Amino acid sequence: YGQFIKIVLHKNYINRFNLFNQVGLVAVNILAENKDPQVQEKPLPSKKIIFSESPPVSSEYTDPATWGLINRPDYISPMDDLAFDMYQDPEVAQIIRKLDAKKAEAVRQERYDHAKKLKQAIVDLQKVGERLGKYEVEKRRAVESEDYDLAKMKKVQMEEYRLKVYQQLELHNLLDNKPTRPRNDPPPPQPRPPPREPDPPAPQPRTPPPPAPARPVAQSYEERPLPALRKQAAPPPEPEPDFYTAAEPDDAQTSPREEEPEPMSEKNMREASAVIDVYGLPLVAGAYSKNWAHREDALLKVYKEMSEMPPETPRDQCKSKLRAAIFLVQRSIKDKVFAVFSASLKLLKMILEDYIPQHKLGKADVTYCVDKTMPNLLAKTGDSAARQRVAALNYIQDMAQYKEVKPTQLVPHHATQPFKLTIPARLALSRVELVERLLKDLGLEKNSGLTVDNVMKFVVPALDHTAGEVRDAAVRVILDMYKAVGAPVRDHLPPDDAATRKKPLYKNIFDSFDRIDGKPTEAELKAQKQAAEKKKQEEIEQLQAQIAQLKDLQANIGKEDEEGGPSKEEGKDDQKSKPPTTHSKHRPPPREKSTLNAPSEAGDDVSSLMENMCIFCGERNEAFTEEGLDLHYWKSCPMLRRCQHCKQVVEIAGLTEHLLTECDQSDNFQQCSRCTEAIPKDEYEEHNRLKQCVVAKPEKVANHCPLCHMNIPPGEEGWKTHLMGKDGCKNNPRRVQALEKKGGRLGPGAKGKVAGKGRQQAGSRVG
Repeated sequence: YGQFIKIVLHKNYINRFNLFNQVGLVAVNILAENKDPQVQEKPLPSKKIIFSESPPVSSEYTDPATWGLINRPDYISPMDDLAFDMYQDPEVAQIIRKLDAKKAEAVRQERYDHAKKLKQAIVDLQKVGERLGKYEVEKRRAVESEDYDLAKMKKVQMEEYRLKVYQQLELHNLLDNKPTRPRNDPPPPQPRPPPREPDPPAPQPRTPPPPAPARPVAQSYEERPLPALRKQAAPPPEPEPDFYTAAEPDDAQTSPREEEPEPMSEKNMREASAVIDVYGLPLVAGAYSKNWAHREDALLKVYKEMSEMPPETPRDQCKSKLRAAIFLVQRSIKDKVFAVFSASLKLLKMILEDYIPQHKLGKADVTYCVDKTMPNLLAKTGDSAARQRVAALNYIQDMAQYKEVKPTQLVPHHATQPFKLTIPARLALSRVELVERLLKDLGLEKNSGLTVDNVMKFVVPALDHTAGEVRDAAVRVILDMYKAVGAPVRDHLPPDDAATRKKPLYKNIFDSFDRIDGKPTEAELKAQKQAAEKKKQEEIEQLQAQIAQLKDLQANIGKEDEEGGPSKEEGKDDQKSKPPTTHSKHRPPPREKSTLNAPSEAGDDVSSLMENMCIFCGERNEAFTEEGLDLHYWKSCPMLRRCQHCKQVVEIAGLTEHLLTECDQSDNFQQCSRCTEAIPKDEYEEHNRLKQCVVAKPEKVANHCPLCHMNIPPGEEGWKTHLMGKDGCKNNPRRVQALEKKGGRLGPGAKGKVAGKGRQQAGSRVG
């Protein structure tokens, strides 16, 4: 027998991470058999007896060491490995060890069918233990992150899953000391499982068991489906069997119902003591039962009892019934079984719509019901089962419209509570969609419970969620809010500047705002600016081409004048001597001076047209040299104006386009969709809100003056008449100067042509 264990720890491998030559011992696993003090020690048999090919030693050699030497296995049992306990649920690990001992006992008694059944149960339980171990790890992580709702959900999931598996594998029968007869083939699907056959008496040792009935198709026990999967015709292959799933409607109809619910634990009785005082222990035991059918029946009984209460019931009794029922509803909302969850919603709806008005309970009772149930309902909107998730969303949406609930504004208050960005995407999406639904149903009225502040404080953090569908839903809510109230929504968002628009999410939001306001987006403005620059370049090229043609025409006329002058003089002398015949009908007789100088005067007219006339207002002046025209453009041309922001001289007709596209301060202007003028961005909201500007007409119908903000006749002549005429634009100061200068030149005080020209030049310089 071993008296002690000697552990030798060798020197570790030298490396730069272990500076002090430390050695770590992770675990020690000792495999042995306990010495039975009641067994009398006897000398070991000789090797001849031990290793002989004779039958096993007799029962007189009961020494454990000798028995272990003779029956030593060729391998170490998996249950003795330390990794077995590391990856298995502790409770399941203990059950597996017990079943393994039962299997060894069955093999010793030659009950091979029972041993086969135990072997399959051990294999199934190993998979169950691994899954429960995984749930345990997830629960611990939830506790570490202080997500106690998730931890509680994992705990309930583990308990229900464990109970379901134990029932399916019939562990109570397997762990019973009485031997059981091997099961026959599984029966065909039925609404209720067949009753288990009674256990036969234990077989005598060394007696082979009775032969099993013949099977129509050979099928090993390992290939047979589990009880929970017998109802499926062809279950898809999975890496591991799923022993527990939430009951669906079909399962709900076929789930077994026990005669009486199991007794409540002491902890549950303390928790539900107030409810037990109101509804009694049997009903509450059913609500706490691990069988979903009893839980559903308990809720239906409460529903029936409350709906049948007479109106004259004392008020205190009505309140106690209500609070006890809300306790059960609050617990049942978290149930995984849809039938139980539906029963809880049905009971809560009856309480809010019928029970409270019928018994004339106050607003405090309505508040109590909503405050107790809304957190669980909101958590249910993130359930993995789509049917329960949709049912919870629809019920909250309907509850907000209840006659007794709507005035309290409690549903919008709970729905707009901001959530953490770490919550699952499914729950976050459901929360945002719920606010979107409530916004469409209730609006932003005074008594709806939804305001710009609480909705935007809820939805703006959702823009930072990692899930794209959550961000898209948040953007939809923001755009709906902007359509309803407009500018106040911008106060809860980052400023609309170039730095913010670098983020695609906010760029799309602000572009959508511009579309809602009827303004061009940044991309559209950029496209318009590029189109305007392209159009301007084309106009410049056309103007340059026209100037080149005029210069060529002037050069050709001067050349013809030089080449044809002498011949014409000779023709004149001939005409003096001969009578004019050729000009009698077609043209007047030639004049001496004017006819000789006709080509020269045509060239002078073209030159004066180019050099001595303003191409914008049409004024002619001998002082309009290159420098004189620049001075005229800069100070006195009534068709032009200096930009107040970049000091560039531009046409008044193109002032709006200049401010939006060409000006150095073009980023500070925004085009109004009504009057089409360039409005400073800091004044745009007020301008758009007042809507007092004159609506611009199409360009073919009328022009729109950016100075007096009125519609004027179309075309170039319309601009000249408005900007230069006597009754023209009142806001054009150069128009008055042009009229005064024109009146001085043509007025009665003029003395001769030369004096008029002198005043014209002086007036041009002064103006």
